[in-house]
Amino acid sequence: MQLIDEIRARPMTSFQTRAVLICIIINFIDGFDVLSIAFAAPEIAREWALEPAVLGVVFSAGLAGMVIGALFLSPLADRYGRRTLILIGLAIISVGMFTSALAQDVTTLLITRLITGLGVGGMLSSLTTMVSEYSNARRQKLAVAILQSGYPVGAIIAGFVSVALVSAMGWRSIFLVGGGLSLTMLLLVWWRLPESLAFILNRRPEGALARANVLLGHMQMKPLEQLPQIESNTGQGGGFFDVFTPEYRVRTVLIWLAFVAVMSTWYFVANWTPKILVDAGLSRDTSLSGGVILSIGGVLGGIAVGWVATRIYVLKVGAFVMLGSIASMAVFGSLPVAITPMLIVTFIIGIFLSGSMISLYAAVPDMYPVQIRNTALGWALGVGRLGAVLGPNLAGVMIQVGWERFALYLAMALPMFLAAFAAISLTRSGVGREPN
Repeated sequence: MQLIDEIRARPMTSFQTRAVLICIIINFIDGFDVLSIAFAAPEIAREWALEPAVLGVVFSAGLAGMVIGALFLSPLADRYGRRTLILIGLAIISVGMFTSALAQDVTTLLITRLITGLGVGGMLSSLTTMVSEYSNARRQKLAVAILQSGYPVGAIIAGFVSVALVSAMGWRSIFLVGGGLSLTMLLLVWWRLPESLAFILNRRPEGALARANVLLGHMQMKPLEQLPQIESNTGQGGGFFDVFTPEYRVRTVLIWLAFVAVMSTWYFVANWTPKILVDAGLSRDTSLSGGVILSIGGVLGGIAVGWVATRIYVLKVGAFVMLGSIASMAVFGSLPVAITPMLIVTFIIGIFLSGSMISLYAAVPDMYPVQIRNTALGWALGVGRLGAVLGPNLAGVMIQVGWERFALYLAMALPMFLAAFAAISLTRSGVGREPN
């Protein structure tokens, strides 16, 4: 659509920048909400005398909710709007967090964590799509990278804040603060976050011309006399099977393969590295520092990939960092037990793995038309989280039967070859390639 192309070629206005910043703040708070259970867990386990296996089920409830939300709520944004799904997601998260604070037994907590994950999973693709559609072509990949980097930053800060909250007011205060932050963002979105112009021009909701002209005015552009013709031959969108039409089938399979592969490796590293550091002979405090260092590397790696992708096609960058993650994991597995080298390589692994993940997030919006963009990303994330479940569990079996550190890390790095294959294949086909 010529109008959208014109907007993407112009410098971003303060109106567009504000929309992007609101989405980034929401994702920052999502990181706090999702990881809040990890920091409340020790006190919950002590108070309710929970076995580790039961606590593991509680941890998994939020992830299960995110899968369901990504698969079945995300497509609704292609029918009813990105802003609408963000509002619904924030409302669901607020309910989940506040009711988690009121939980008196494990069953209730399981349900409330499932609800929280449902809201996060259903909203995440809408945040990514909104940022993509309000950014110009030059800044789009960097903006998406910063958006996704907000999630681990929120998780890191959740750790520091939670210590103070639990000490002062108990574990329930963590969920109350998270719920309050989500409710505040719901009000801010209602007040200040606009609907996507690309969605309005393609879906044509009631009053579409007037709504589009209001947004164009905020972006310092001339109003339209009539709505432009829809150039895509895709239908109204929002249906799962739209991503499997002949035109999109191959790219859908490849991007799903990439997400499953990257998430299986990333969640293995994120979940098991602190324990493996302890098993290698390092102190518990050092192992926890390793987890923080991994997250810091992830933040920097994601932003770096976004910056480089303003100059080089994002999946070309993604293929490079995917292969880099294999090399860095092999190095980590072969290192002798020593604090400094192991933490340095952990930091490098975080850079490469997070960069791999964010390259996929940044690539998807340009791979599909507006009508099915949210559906495509939501299903890619939902299917990808199967890898998030598979990776850590497979590693647990391998550790239990006695795999050494080098063999373990090399084996768990192998999925990144599949991810790199998918990225290279999509790069060669030119899918989603945008001039920068």
